[in-house]
Amino acid sequence: MKRIIACAGLFALAYLTGCKPHETEKEEAVKYTATTPARMDTSFEKQYVSQIRSVRNIEIRAQEKGFLQDIYVDEGRFVKAGQLLFRIMPKVYEAELQKAEAEVRAAEIEFDNAKSLVAKNVISKNEQAMAQAKLDQAKAETALAKLHLSFTEIRAPFDGYIDRLPKKLGSLIDEGELLTSLSDNSQMFAYFNVSEPEYLDYQTNVKNRGSNKVGLLLANNQPLRYKGEVETIESEFDNETGNIAFRARFANPDRLLRNGETGKVLMTVPFRNALIIPQKSTYEIQDKIYVFVIGSDNVVKSRLITIAGRLPDLYILESGLAENEKILLDGVQKVKDGDKVQFELQDARTVLSHLRLKAE
Repeated sequence: MKRIIACAGLFALAYLTGCKPHETEKEEAVKYTATTPARMDTSFEKQYVSQIRSVRNIEIRAQEKGFLQDIYVDEGRFVKAGQLLFRIMPKVYEAELQKAEAEVRAAEIEFDNAKSLVAKNVISKNEQAMAQAKLDQAKAETALAKLHLSFTEIRAPFDGYIDRLPKKLGSLIDEGELLTSLSDNSQMFAYFNVSEPEYLDYQTNVKNRGSNKVGLLLANNQPLRYKGEVETIESEFDNETGNIAFRARFANPDRLLRNGETGKVLMTVPFRNALIIPQKSTYEIQDKIYVFVIGSDNVVKSRLITIAGRLPDLYILESGLAENEKILLDGVQKVKDGDKVQFELQDARTVLSHLRLKAE
């Protein structure tokens, strides 16, 4: 009986020992797919945080001191060029004008008398000249009084939208005090900062940089329906950030954009003869991107890569891989560094044809 039990135990041990190599062979028999980077011309849309400004935005300030007598507009309203906005109590300036006009009339009488007396040789021509100078001075004082009186009426210098009104009726206004701001929103500027390398690529690669047309993504992640155009670049770099400001102009016929908004300028950046790989062939560790490169012995090795741009489902490589190197496409979460794998190599363009790509 003991002999039978011993034989049965040996048989079971041999069976279990024989199963392990079979299971290992089964695990090693898993076949993955692999591919290589594809080289092609492509482009991607890069986003730049932007500040949106009106083509004209000015502060409207009082040019005379006095009480704010009338306000003819409300905050946020559209006004036409020449429209009356405010009136500062004009009584004092009206009185000064009446006084100046009276002095003109008196000087005119004095001048006429002097001219008559000169004709009769009663007084000299010098006295007539003095009367003429006095009349000219009175007329100048009248013109100045009219100017001061006109300053009590503040009108819109151009079509635009009124901003907040910080002063209320009856407020005592000092000369130069802010009454409101006026924005011409018919067209808008979007200012965005570009790094020095991107600026150099933009300026030196005129032929291949694509169109100057840009898009604008609004704060609600909806694109503006109108395209803009990069029209100028500032003259100096910011020493602290190393960036330089670009300015794009956008049409705004719907008056959707307002001064002070934020958004993202969408600029198409072309890449000529770029290396493209699928995003699914990569994995990330602490914000760094890696791939598994398959060696000639079918052993996978992890390698850090640098990304130049991102497309839907794809990465544009800056460095880290050569065109003919094989990378693991599927199973990057299943293998580990140093594993020997079996794989089926798929053509790079065939792989990319099943993914989203903007190629040229």
